[in-house]
Amino acid sequence: MTYDKQILQILTEVDEQGISVSSLTKHLYNENCTFFYQPDMQEIRQYVQQYLLKNSKSPQSLIESTGKRGYYRLNTQRSVDAHQLMLEFQQMKDQIRMSSEESDDEITPENSSQDFSLNLFEDF
Repeated sequence: MTYDKQILQILTEVDEQGISVSSLTKHLYNENCTFFYQPDMQEIRQYVQQYLLKNSKSPQSLIESTGKRGYYRLNTQRSVDAHQLMLEFQQMKDQIRMSSEESDDEITPENSSQDFSLNLFEDF
């Protein structure tokens, strides 16, 4: 199930030209690769292909083929679900951006102008 959400998130970030199955597979592989676990690239490729084929069958499907062989994108013209996904992912991005900006502000101390360094030329 995590692959499904990751695939949809990647598809929300691509433009009208879409993304190839191989590029989508590489993105998914890199997102799930850790120091202790490396998924099988062939299994991910099969999963991506099956997921895209299953979710691009009808004109109202969430995903559509771009017309170019092996390239897919979200079906934002005919699918209400795709529009909703775009909005949800955009809201998540905005929230993450806002929280990172707030955390950057918290890191900067308010009294950073105060100098605590030692003067090497001062007599004791």
